[in-house]
Amino acid sequence: MKILSKRQFAETSISAYHCFIGKRPMTNLKQLLAFNIKQNRHKLGISQAKLAEKAGASTHYIAMIELGRKFPSAEMLERLAFALEIDSQNLFSPPPFPEGTLHKLQKAVLSDLEKAIAKSVSKAVQDTVSTVIARYTMESKNNA
Repeated sequence: MKILSKRQFAETSISAYHCFIGKRPMTNLKQLLAFNIKQNRHKLGISQAKLAEKAGASTHYIAMIELGRKFPSAEMLERLAFALEIDSQNLFSPPPFPEGTLHKLQKAVLSDLEKAIAKSVSKAVQDTVSTVIARYTMESKNNA
């Protein structure tokens, strides 16, 4: 594992908190809504068609919302939340960290720190030994 610069570490820490769709971070409400509807629909084990039926919408409209191409009205948001058996505010809640993400980040940071410290200590020891040898050599020449 490579040692991260301060900037890389900050970017890694920040990106670990953001939600991702594929490799792109969710950057707007449509994407967050789409992610939460899809996740909650999967938790219930229902299809887009079943959700559409429960919410009084078309399957195509649900698909467009889940793709982030449409944004529903306030009334439709309430119907979707009811159909998904969640509070409407949960449609816009950022998802929690994936299980183990913080632990993995902690392990990576500790590993990088151990390597950086080992490398620094090794260099310091080498420099000290070189200095001692150089002084010993000079003293030996001066005493001879």
